[in-house]
Amino acid sequence: MNNTSKKTLGLVQVALFTAIIFVLAMVPGLGYIPLGVIRATTIHIPVIIGALVLGPKKGALLGGAFGLTSLINNTLNPTVTSFVFSPILAAEMDGAMGVIKSTIICFVPRILVGIIPYFVYRLIRKQMKNNKTSMVTALACAGVAGSLTNTLLVMNLIYVFFGDTYAAAKEVSYQALYGTILAIIGTNGIPEAIVAGILVTAIGKVFFQSRILN
Repeated sequence: MNNTSKKTLGLVQVALFTAIIFVLAMVPGLGYIPLGVIRATTIHIPVIIGALVLGPKKGALLGGAFGLTSLINNTLNPTVTSFVFSPILAAEMDGAMGVIKSTIICFVPRILVGIIPYFVYRLIRKQMKNNKTSMVTALACAGVAGSLTNTLLVMNLIYVFFGDTYAAAKEVSYQALYGTILAIIGTNGIPEAIVAGILVTAIGKVFFQSRILN
C-alpha cells in the first residue's frame, strides 16, 4: 500500500470512529447515561479502541471528538453541574477564567484517553514478551487505564478548578466535597473502568485476530 492509500485509509478510519463517537453521544441514554446530576459515559470505549488501532496521534483526535460531544451535550442539555464541561455556561459564572478552566476539563482528560491506553497496551505486550496471555492482559489494562484516566482527571480537575461552585451545585460543604468526589469515582468510575476493560478486550481481540493490532 503506497503512502497516499495509507493516508486515505487512515482518514477513513478516523472518520468511522468519530462517527461512532457522535452516534453514541446523540442517542439518549447510550453515550451519556444520566445518573441524577451527573452522567456516566460509554464514549471512551471507541476512543480507547481507536487509539489501539490507529495509534496515539489519531487517538488524541478521537479524544478531542469525545470532548466536543461532552461540550455540546452539557451546553444543550445542562444539569446543575454542566458548567464544568461547558465554557459557555462557565463564562456566566467565572468569566474568561471559567472558559479556560472548563475547556481544560472538557478536553484534556478526553484527549489523554486517546493516548495513554496505547502506551499501556504496548508496554504490557513488551513486558510480557508477547506470550499467549499478553494480548488479553494488555487490552484489559488499556481499557481500565483509559477509563480511569478520564474519571480521575475530570473529577480532580473539577475539585481544583471549581471546588466551591461544584460543592454548592451538589449541595455539600466544600470540606465534604472531596469525599463526594471519591464516592462518585467509586460508584461510577470503577464500574465504568471494569466495563471498559471487558469491552476493550472483547472488541480488541477481534481487531487483533484480524491482524489490525499486533
